[in-house]
Amino acid sequence: MLDESLLDAPEALAEADRRALLRGAAEAGARVRTAARHAAEAGVHALKPDGRPRAVLIAGPGAAATSAADLLGTLAGAGSPVTRLAPTGVAPASGALRWELPGWAGSVDLLLIATPDGTEPSLSLLADQAYRRGCSVVAVAPAGTPLVEAVAGAHGLFVPMATAPYDEGEERPLTASAPGVFWALLTPLLALLDRVGLLTAPPDAVEKVADRLDHIAERCGPAIATYSNPAKTLAAELADSLPVIWTEGVSAGPAGRRFSAALAELAGRPALVAELPEALAAHNALLAGPLAASAASADPDDFFRDRVEEPPAFHARVVLLRDRPTDGLTAAPSARDLVLSHDTPISELEPETGGELETLAELIAITDFAAVYLALASGA
Repeated sequence: MLDESLLDAPEALAEADRRALLRGAAEAGARVRTAARHAAEAGVHALKPDGRPRAVLIAGPGAAATSAADLLGTLAGAGSPVTRLAPTGVAPASGALRWELPGWAGSVDLLLIATPDGTEPSLSLLADQAYRRGCSVVAVAPAGTPLVEAVAGAHGLFVPMATAPYDEGEERPLTASAPGVFWALLTPLLALLDRVGLLTAPPDAVEKVADRLDHIAERCGPAIATYSNPAKTLAAELADSLPVIWTEGVSAGPAGRRFSAALAELAGRPALVAELPEALAAHNALLAGPLAASAASADPDDFFRDRVEEPPAFHARVVLLRDRPTDGLTAAPSARDLVLSHDTPISELEPETGGELETLAELIAITDFAAVYLALASGA
């Protein structure tokens, strides 16, 4: 059950925010600037690469590494494939996870290691394996961790992970889906892949991302009332709902998949995600089934049923995340028609105009805030 009164009680939200998720979301712009400075100080902009890598491999635990690989692969396109190395193991603990390079990886490939921990023995072994194979190695992780020495031994480049002032000296486990963790790991990788020519993310574009994140923090902060706060509004709309996330546009795809992961990890909520127009066929039967909002009203005796002791009905709600189409073609009208035909509620988010990185950052920031508010107001 969602306590909607908590959404408009900033002090109560702060008290419930034991994982500092709201602070991480609010300071995402500052985290981007700090991470960009760390990348520059580590020498990313001074690199002189010999052409683009054949493939980029990304290794790291949790949703942050998965989302980073997804986003970087989307931005890079087909020029050099970006592949996340999924770990194996018996438990999601740093000592139990195992990463291995694919058999074809070699001297023309680039290994990126992104972790908010840095104590995983297998990541250190992976850096050594990459060195023996001739792969270039770049890592983003907390300073002072064992991974630093391993990357140095592999003659790789290490970028210290950006931390916020309130992280210093606190023994708080970092949540992989936390907004601050995601941007701290992603930003140096954007700078690096811009330098090797795999995507376009120059320093001025990264600064615009930080500015857009600051703007969203002002719109979606805990002091802003629900009626004028898009993130709180979305969180309230998703109460007692199964989010069915539909995305349209290149930038919206990674944002939708990250939103689904954040809902699961932060708020303990399941969600489905698909891209338009395929989503219309994939989820048509779902919207027409028992989860449809019209399912309860199909019973003629439903109007007279006593609901006092009943839990709220659990229905699907479509969340449409859109990036503005450049060619004018859009499946949004068809999506709205399908949703209307099944009496299913719909929420829509569309970013303000800007570059590709800015619009993607806006979608991610709003949905991050929404996932955090949903987690705090539901006691997750």
